[in-house]
Amino acid sequence: MSSRLASTAACATLMFLSGCSLFGDKEKPQVPQLASADAFYNNGIDALRSRRYTLAAAEFETLQQNYPYSGYTASAQLMEGYAYYLQSKYPESAQQLERFIELHPTSGDAPYAFYLLALCYYEQIGDVRRDQQMTSEAMSRLQDVIARFPQSKYARDAQLKIDLCRDHLAGKEMLVGRYYQQQRSYQGAIGRYQRVVQDFQTTNHVAEALERLVEVYLDLGLTEEARRTGTVLAYNYPGSKWYRYAYNDLKYYHLLQAGTPVPGTTKGPAGAPSQEETLSPAQSAARGVGRADAPPSLSAAPVQPVNAQSLPQQNDGSTLTSNVAHQGTAQGTNGRPR
Repeated sequence: MSSRLASTAACATLMFLSGCSLFGDKEKPQVPQLASADAFYNNGIDALRSRRYTLAAAEFETLQQNYPYSGYTASAQLMEGYAYYLQSKYPESAQQLERFIELHPTSGDAPYAFYLLALCYYEQIGDVRRDQQMTSEAMSRLQDVIARFPQSKYARDAQLKIDLCRDHLAGKEMLVGRYYQQQRSYQGAIGRYQRVVQDFQTTNHVAEALERLVEVYLDLGLTEEARRTGTVLAYNYPGSKWYRYAYNDLKYYHLLQAGTPVPGTTKGPAGAPSQEETLSPAQSAARGVGRADAPPSLSAAPVQPVNAQSLPQQNDGSTLTSNVAHQGTAQGTNGRPR
């Protein structure tokens, strides 16, 4: 029995060794080789140019995860934010741009990063009937662009968009003021209208605010205040429909003074803007007047083939040409039924 067990064990050992030798002769499975950093970057650029924005963001993100110290990493961070922006994924874009700015504050692409970050808030501006926190945030970010990079090619467009934000905020004040006036809450209405006159003097809502003040003062019996406000309206906006409304109201209550100009017969003070020049940014955009084109093109992105040796040290050539940022518009309310 013992001899049989020994013989069986020997055979098993021989078969095991033969099996090991047999399996050892087979080729080991090949592990897929990861693409290079420049390949990921070029793939992302190609995807952007062909408007495959989701794929572009994925390529740039993969590059950052696998090559955190590559010379392409900073460019990929910026371009991923741009890809999200083009998809209208503004919170994701803002997060990515904040990361880029934090890690590369002195980059040559920093002005554009600040500008694009501001646009992420600007594009989310809602209707004047909704909360205007996003409008205030966008205006703050745009002002930051001008303060940090006053000589950059983004400063002028930022200023135009600030004007639109201010017009939007003034429109919100007018909306609330008209509501208070309809509810006969005159003190609240006066406060809103006066804020438009004092804080938003460059917007297209000032003439209406002055006319509404005339209405409220007349309803309250404050004839002197109504007459004085009408005079201010006549001096600054003699050709507007709002002065015509105020003139008719003052005439009805026999409050016109000698020499009060008839609507449309006098000109404003020297240097006062004309009716066309006082259009709100939203109205100007609708007419194609006074608005900046799409933001200037970025520096040329590398095109295939590129390699790590040809990559510049300071991110020059890291960004995509043909930036087509959206031209956001925000409509305020203007005009009362008569």
